Amino acid sequence: MLSNNPGPIGVFDSGYGGLTILHGIRQLLPQYDYLYLGDNARTPYGPRSFDVVYEFTRQAVIKLFEMGCHLVILGCNTASAKALRSIQQIDLPKIDPDRRVLGVIRPTAEVIGSLTASRHVGILATEGTIKSESYNLEIKKLYPDITVSGVACPFWVPLVEYNEADSPGADYFVKKRIDQIMHLDPQIDSIILGCTHYPLLMPKILKYLPAGVRVIPQGEYVADSLKTYLERHPAMEKKCAKGGNVHYLTTESPEKFSEQARLFLHEEVDVERVTLEK
Repeated sequence: MLSNNPGPIGVFDSGYGGLTILHGIRQLLPQYDYLYLGDNARTPYGPRSFDVVYEFTRQAVIKLFEMGCHLVILGCNTASAKALRSIQQIDLPKIDPDRRVLGVIRPTAEVIGSLTASRHVGILATEGTIKSESYNLEIKKLYPDITVSGVACPFWVPLVEYNEADSPGADYFVKKRIDQIMHLDPQIDSIILGCTHYPLLMPKILKYLPAGVRVIPQGEYVADSLKTYLERHPAMEKKCAKGGNVHYLTTESPEKFSEQARLFLHEEVDVERVTLEK
C-alpha cells in the first residue's frame, strides 16, 4: 500500500550522472526533500535494449514510490529515452494514477528553440540515447525547422567514473567526438550534452569546440522545468515534503557511491544500499 503522506521528490539514474541533475534542482529548489536512487550495480544502461532499460527503470520507480515519493524525475537520458513513455502510459494508471514520472529530454528540447540562432543543433550522448532518436523526435515536434545531428560518445562516461576527466588521455576522446559532430554539420551553433555525466568533461569540451558554439548541460533547464511544473500542479506540490533533506540510495557499495558522489557534488554523502525487485 503506497502512502499518501507528503514525501520526497525522487531522482533516479542508472549511475552517478543524475547527481548533476539533482544538484541543479537543489540549487533552485532547496526547500524540498529529495531521495536519490542510483542503480549502480547494473550501470551502464546506454548499451542495453529498450526492454531491459524499461524493466530496470520500472523497478526503480516502484521502489521510490514505496519509499514515499509522489513525483519521480528520471535524471537519466537513457531511461528517459527508452522507458519514460511506457511507464507513464502503461504502469502509472495501474500503480497510482495520481503519481507522476518526468524525464530530462523534454525540458531540454523545450528551451533549445530560444538558444539556437542557426537552427542547427548537435546532441552528444550515449549510444542508447542516440539510437532512440528521442531528442530528434522531441525537438522536431516543437521546432520543425531545427536540424538535429547526434553522435554517440561511448568512452565519455568511463572517463568520468574512473576519475580521468581531467587527464591528458581524455583530450583524445573528447576532441574526436567534437570533431565528428562538427564535421557532420558545420552549421551547429548549440550542442546539448545528452548524458548527465558529460558536464564533468566541460573544460575539455570547451577547449575543443569552435568559438561561438554554445554548450547546453541539462541541470538548470530540468530544474526550471520542475519549478514550473510544481507551480502549475499545486496538488502535487503539496505532496512534496519540505524539510530541505536529501537521502541517497544505491544498488551497489555505499562506500563506492560516496567516493564517486564526491566527484559530482564536492561534498560527503550518507548512502544506504537497497535491492530492486526483479
